[in-house]
Amino acid sequence: MSEEKENIQFQLSDELIDQVELLVEQKKDKELQRLFSEIHYADIAEILDELDLEEAMYVIKLLDSETTSDVLMELDEDNREKVLKNLSAKEIAEEIEELDTDDAADIISELPEDRQQEVISNIEDEDHKAEIKELLMYDEDTAGGLMAKELVKVYETWTVAGCLRRIRGQAKDVTRVHSIYVVNKQNKLVGRLSLKDLIVAKSDEKISDIYIKSVDSVNVHDDAEDVVKVMQKYDLEAIPVVDNYQRLIGRITIDDIVDVMKEEAEKDYQLAAGITSDVEADDSIWELTKARLPWLLIGMFGGIGAATIITNFQVVLKDYAILLSFVPLIQATAGNVGVQSSAIVVQGLANDTIKGELLKRLFKEFLLGLVNGIAIALVVLIISHFFFQTSYLVSLTIGAALITVIIIAALIGTFIPIFLDKRGIDPAVATGPFITTSNDIFGILLYFLIAKMILGF
Repeated sequence: MSEEKENIQFQLSDELIDQVELLVEQKKDKELQRLFSEIHYADIAEILDELDLEEAMYVIKLLDSETTSDVLMELDEDNREKVLKNLSAKEIAEEIEELDTDDAADIISELPEDRQQEVISNIEDEDHKAEIKELLMYDEDTAGGLMAKELVKVYETWTVAGCLRRIRGQAKDVTRVHSIYVVNKQNKLVGRLSLKDLIVAKSDEKISDIYIKSVDSVNVHDDAEDVVKVMQKYDLEAIPVVDNYQRLIGRITIDDIVDVMKEEAEKDYQLAAGITSDVEADDSIWELTKARLPWLLIGMFGGIGAATIITNFQVVLKDYAILLSFVPLIQATAGNVGVQSSAIVVQGLANDTIKGELLKRLFKEFLLGLVNGIAIALVVLIISHFFFQTSYLVSLTIGAALITVIIIAALIGTFIPIFLDKRGIDPAVATGPFITTSNDIFGILLYFLIAKMILGF
């Protein structure tokens, strides 16, 4: 039964929250400590996110320093900010000393500058302090901003016996040993060491005789998204970071990469929905308005543009009023096709799978748009003629417009993300209201121009 309990995934419930709140209110410290000793720190953070600040602070003061430091990393950012404000610089420094350098730097970077210096000055471990200060110098969106200083490295001149002794000393400071890196006398990365090869080798063998010379690495100034692509491509759990002289200075682990991927996915999702900055549901009305209003204004002007085009054809609509009934169909089709095309291209750019010449890709989209356009146009042509009792010429107009609009929308949806990407702009911008609005306007304009050509007005 005990083994079964261990395998049951943690479930946050109202009953558990009520229990914690009651124990806090009654100040039953030992029961709280016993309760939280059996819960993973990520689950403790989830519980604390549901408590008010005073209750959360009471629990945090009861936890040991190692657990508290892990819990801090898992807390919601807004809640973590409030908790840190209620801890002294010395208390924060004590928690920082329990964290790996990358997590410690992340926590400190969230503090105001004057408080950062105060916390750093309270860190007693001088090596840890120096490494954190080094990491804070790098931009958070680079490999340097992601890396940790904790790693296991050996020199190629060491013997196997000496290497094993030194690895034991290094490994105690490393949470997870993914790889053993090999450097030369100048600390330049020259390869990696297989744990299996190390174990089976003779004790007097040199590391230079058994290490693997092939090793993937990233430069400390590489963009975080480029690091993600490398680790995805080669299916790596960790990757070493080198400086401009190929000297080993840190490593990036898969947990940090997952965080980058999550943040990028959230950012792209919001851009696709027409939200210009990173916001959350609990942000202030002002912050949410700033994030949403720009695209709403663009959509508004797009609607005005479409209305202007329709107004210019008012005379025609007196004789062919039925054309107005199919305007929503033209707009919806143009917007949907554009979003489909751009979404596929943006995904390909993110995964680095968009290869080949732009003209070939556009030609492929042209053919795809033509096939889809003909299929949809045939269905609409039949429906418009037999159900709406339109003339053959009007039905032909609607069908021809649909084919043209679908092709143009597909081309625009393909070209714009690639164009933005080449100019260093996030192509995810092109999957939202931008594409929909532009294709709405083009769709309406093409619709009436084709109608003018076929119906002869």
